[in-house]
This record gives sequence, C-alpha cells and structure tokens, in this order.
Amino acid sequence: MQQIVISHALEHDLATAISECEHDRIFILADEKTAEACLPLISSFRCLRGAMHIVVKQGDTHKDIQALTDIWEFLSRNGATRHSLLINLGGGMITDLGGFAAATFKRGIDFINIPTTLLAMVDASVGGKTGINFNGLKNEVGAFCDARYVLLNTTFLKTLDQQNLRSGYAEMLKHSLISTAEQWAQHVNYNLCQPDLALLQQMVADSVEVKRHIVEQDPHEHGIRKALNLGHTIGHAFESYAMQQAKPILHGYAVVYGIVCELYLSAVKTGFPTDKMRQTVAFIRENYGQMGITCDDYPTLLSLMHHDKKNTAGTINFTLLADIGDIRINQTATEEEIKEALDFYREGF
Repeated sequence: MQQIVISHALEHDLATAISECEHDRIFILADEKTAEACLPLISSFRCLRGAMHIVVKQGDTHKDIQALTDIWEFLSRNGATRHSLLINLGGGMITDLGGFAAATFKRGIDFINIPTTLLAMVDASVGGKTGINFNGLKNEVGAFCDARYVLLNTTFLKTLDQQNLRSGYAEMLKHSLISTAEQWAQHVNYNLCQPDLALLQQMVADSVEVKRHIVEQDPHEHGIRKALNLGHTIGHAFESYAMQQAKPILHGYAVVYGIVCELYLSAVKTGFPTDKMRQTVAFIRENYGQMGITCDDYPTLLSLMHHDKKNTAGTINFTLLADIGDIRINQTATEEEIKEALDFYREGF
C-alpha cells in the first residue's frame, strides 16, 4: 500500500520509509540536473550511507528504452537483488522511468519516490503509473506499480525555474477543475509570477488529496480515474507533436493547451459554463502563452490522438465537464468538433 507523506523533516521521514522497505542495497536514481541541484540536499543523510547513484540524461526525450536498459544494467552490475531498494529523486521523467525500472527488475523491487518538481509532486509520483516513451509516443510502454512511499517536501521547489513551476501548476489547475468551485477559484486567482511557497505547500497537499481520493476508488483506470485525463487527450497530442518537431514542450504546458480545447468541447457538448471556461482560458493565456500550430497540423494531431491509450475501437475518448467537479468520462467527439476546438485554441484563445 503506497503511503504519501507531506514531509517537513525529510531525513527523518526518509529513514522511516527505508526502514519499512527491503534494502540489502540502496540505489538512488537522478538525472543530470537533479544530481547537481537536489542530490546534495540528501546525500549526507545517515540512512543513505553507502547508497549508489545512478545518473541518467535529463529531459523527457531520454525517458526511453535505452535509459531503462542502462538502469537495469547498472543494477545488475552492482549486485542489486530482488531485495534491493531504488529511490527515485527527480521530476516526473525520473519517477516514471525509475518506477518502471523497479517494477520490472527481478520482477519487481521496492521503490520510494522523492519528487523534486511541482509536476511530479502533484501528478507523476502519485497513482502508480510508470513507463517510458516508445516509437515517438508518450508513455507508450509501462505498468501500474505503486511506490512504497512518496515523500513530498517543498524545499525542492526552491531549485525550480519559473517554467517548471508553471508546468507542475498545470496539473494542480486540472485537479481543481475536477474538484470544487472553491478550489478552482483559488487556483485561477493564484499569483504564479510571485508564488507564495507557504500557500503553495497547502495547495499541493489539497491537490494530491484530490488525486489520491480518485485513484483509491479506481486504481487501474476503469472508471472515475479517467477524470484525471482532462486535458490529456489533446494535450498528449500537442506534446508528442512538439517532440516530433524537435521542439519539445513541458508536459504541463501541453496539458493546459489541451484543457483549453477540451473545455471548449465541454461547453459545446456537455454544457460547461462559458464564463468559467473563459476565466480559465484567460488564466492559461496569461501564464502559459501558446504553442503555434496551423490548420496544416490538424491531420498529424488527429493521428496522434488516435494512438491515445484511452481510446476504444478507434474512437477518440475524452473526459469532459458539465461544470466544476461535474465529470463526464467516456465522451466522444467527431473530427470536425475536434478541429473546431483546435480553431478555438488558435483563434479564440
């Protein structure tokens, strides 16, 4: 059973987590950036004495089969057994990649996630989704596998640049849209330009609780967990397209661009209030700008949407809203309606 800890004393909480896991050997996975910025914050902890460090290249383009193989090889070469422990220190790329490596090495070893980005804290580290990108498609290969512990400590947010802070906040905005009008109002009025980190820590805790509550009801995404896909059907298409163009964008930016399109579909198809749509879109426009696309890009984007794992029988599947917190899963839209949503994104956004 995964335990999520809002940690105010990281060394103590990590020592407790490690004591609850099998650990004949401890390995810490980080990318080049977190190895430099975040690993020094924990490497002196007594509970990590003797731990070996695995460092991989940074960026979602390196969340691939080669990085996965490199981790397996490092573990094998350095005597890891089925009783070893992997600690994933980093953003969503590391928690996804490291979680999948742990889930598959020796048919599964224990792992602990210490997310260091806002995105990983509120999204990637909670809910048991692990995986890698494959054949140019986002998270095409993976498995559901829970970390034993997820330790959330906002000290790491001081190492984040503005873009990565905004990327993580995108998932928090999504959580507020599927939660309550009060939480949504707090999120669309938060000052991202001058973030109050003390307030943000409480908002992180609230946001994680939204996701945890949904995941507990539906661990393997057969029903209500699909609520968490708001913005992701079109968002993942934006993200994969940007990757194909060798102009990658951060995951959260792709998600908010997807939210713009899917709130438009919600207004048209399920009656989402247009005033709330426009207020949300205005917040996104002000804080995230826009990814440039043209009508000529629509066929490629539609093709990418058809590859989405959430589809059934070739039909593109959406999570839409009738209002804040009024979730409508398993919605469909015609290609013409999707093109209208992309028009809204390009012209009305």
